[in-house]
Amino acid sequence: MTIPKAFLKQFRNKRLEQGHPWVYPSEIETIEGDPQGGDVIHIVNHAGHFLAQGFYNPLSQLIIRIVTYSDVEVDENLFFHKIEQAWKRRQWLSEATSCRVVHGEADFLPGLVIDKYEDVLVVQILSLGMEMRRSWIFKALKKIFNQRGIYERSDVSVRRLEGLEERVGFVDEPFDTRVTVHENGLSILVDVAEGQKTGYFLDQRENRAALKPLMTGWGARHGIQVQEEGYPLDAKGKEIKNPFWNGAEVLDCFSHTGSFMLHACHFGAKKVTCLDVSEKAIEMAKANALLNGFLHRTEFVAANAFDFLREQVKDKKTWDIVILDPPAFAKSRKVLKGAIRGYKEINLQGMKLVRNGGILVTASCSYHLSATLFLNMLQEAAQDAHKVLRLIEFRRAGRDHPVLLGSEETDYLKFAIYEVFDR
Repeated sequence: MTIPKAFLKQFRNKRLEQGHPWVYPSEIETIEGDPQGGDVIHIVNHAGHFLAQGFYNPLSQLIIRIVTYSDVEVDENLFFHKIEQAWKRRQWLSEATSCRVVHGEADFLPGLVIDKYEDVLVVQILSLGMEMRRSWIFKALKKIFNQRGIYERSDVSVRRLEGLEERVGFVDEPFDTRVTVHENGLSILVDVAEGQKTGYFLDQRENRAALKPLMTGWGARHGIQVQEEGYPLDAKGKEIKNPFWNGAEVLDCFSHTGSFMLHACHFGAKKVTCLDVSEKAIEMAKANALLNGFLHRTEFVAANAFDFLREQVKDKKTWDIVILDPPAFAKSRKVLKGAIRGYKEINLQGMKLVRNGGILVTASCSYHLSATLFLNMLQEAAQDAHKVLRLIEFRRAGRDHPVLLGSEETDYLKFAIYEVFDR
């Protein structure tokens, strides 16, 4: 069988050779053969030299998605090998029992996401090429894993750009979609059918662990004095019997099901205020606090974060640590300017709520908002809030979410920890 070829325009192969996983229609000079949507196509330069193979979709602006840089047969065995290698990579780099097994283009399986929540697998199929080979994917998973069940969460609007309808549900027999995930010494209840994305934000696992040194050492700043004998004393000389007297007071915004709240408590926070607009998420966060024995150190607020932050500033409330982990405001380049305004607003208000010398933990998962734009936004917010920021740490997604150097789209998560000082 002759495989169709896409000839790139002269001098338009640089991005692909730098490792970018997509070919756009404007980069193609001509197509030889009669490829149908979802077919494998060879990508060659203007002189016909082989560069890569990919899945073809004339309905998409991502007209070809790279599958392999080798001239091998793209078949069921190749899929099995790629998924197996992706899983081995995760086992090599981490002991986590819940993680992202396949991260789309960065694992050379374009448009495929596979998340493992203990003994449950969640699959997200985002491209036509993968949709047409879904049986290969599920066969491979059943061979590699001893899973309790597989659930599909292809309920994302990007599928429509591929000419596909959204799809969600059990792959085989139904099962209980609630899973208790074990992370950094915590037990976290996740519902893979109801939670955001595929059920939980696995990409922040290492970032949540980075909170550990921040959560204690605040007693002296609160005016607490330690005695050689007996309980420590507060600023008024009253004994403090709270064992977490040295912990931080934390505001966790956009908390979802409470993963940052749980880590803050686990690492010694005195009190965490957990904020999310979703009543359902708040109830799940409460359940997780109860599951881990933290309910007495937490309070929960179901409210719009923008409104809540402004109200707290107006009321002159402050915290030692403010955590901002919002959803992606910039889901397309068209709305980037408005998204930056949104990010600036929450960070500006968040900084105002941090006590002098306290900590701002802030993140963005919008890949359209580059690290440079993210840092510029924070600088402008600090200027308007009359604050000075000093960086403690800048991080990205966990090691189970690999980044291709030639593809800025795979480098989507920005996570920063700053000290905040009055100016």
